[in-house]
Amino acid sequence: MKRSWLLSALVAPLCAGCLGSSATLPSSVAAASVPAVNRGKAPQASSVVVVIMENRDYDLIIGSKDAPYINEQLVPQAALMTNSHAIGHPSQPNYLAFFSGSTQGIDDDSCPHTFSTANVGEELLAAGATFDGYSESMPSNGFTGCYSGEYARKHNPWVNFTNVPASSNLIYQGYVTPSTLTIVVPNLCHDMHDCSTQTGDRWLKANLPPFLTYDKQHDGLLVLTWDEAAPDKNGRNQIATLLLGPMIKPGKYAQKITHYSVLRTIEDISGVACTGNACSAYDLKGMWR
Repeated sequence: MKRSWLLSALVAPLCAGCLGSSATLPSSVAAASVPAVNRGKAPQASSVVVVIMENRDYDLIIGSKDAPYINEQLVPQAALMTNSHAIGHPSQPNYLAFFSGSTQGIDDDSCPHTFSTANVGEELLAAGATFDGYSESMPSNGFTGCYSGEYARKHNPWVNFTNVPASSNLIYQGYVTPSTLTIVVPNLCHDMHDCSTQTGDRWLKANLPPFLTYDKQHDGLLVLTWDEAAPDKNGRNQIATLLLGPMIKPGKYAQKITHYSVLRTIEDISGVACTGNACSAYDLKGMWR
């Protein structure tokens, strides 16, 4: 769907071609979505699916014999970011940063927390687009507890924000048709936190193909990333980040990025305002067809 505001004199020189086609935005939201400085050119995509894995240094994933699906099937068709870094340690600050552009002052895995600040989920919903966050092994939709079996709230940032409805806090039980933005977090075993790299690789092999098929048919984007490097082998908190979809030119890309860079790119694709530290981050560049 074309947006009339995309053609305006204000938007065109700053963000021409970088807005997606998922929803028509109200004029008040559209104006706010144009940042003072646009640092790159994001593609059009009908949807973005983000899958977040856990606790692996870049070198423990890329080139590892323990991750054959990732290396033999995903990497050849992906934009592999070879200079991607998490925000800090431990897990929770990274999830908050990815979702809201800020760690919200959290530097541990304590629970629960409540925030009312801006985040990509509430911005999409306010714009008339859609956001859904899926957590595997969560006991019920809308659950607000800190732990339940292999589920941990510290890996579910959207539940902490009062401006994101409970209806966006969902159990992941297998493939779902993507929303404008869909974030999928496997449970503590399947995300490699408590179990092996091989276990996580097998989970990805079982769960990603339907999303990749949808993306090919509907011009969608999939982002596979890790929350942090653990162990942090070189002190750089370097993680693997892969982008897959029909708009991607496969290859290795050495642009230095963080979770804020990925968030900024998603926000620019979706046409909503940048949040927090994402506003000073660069869009991912060079890989778009």
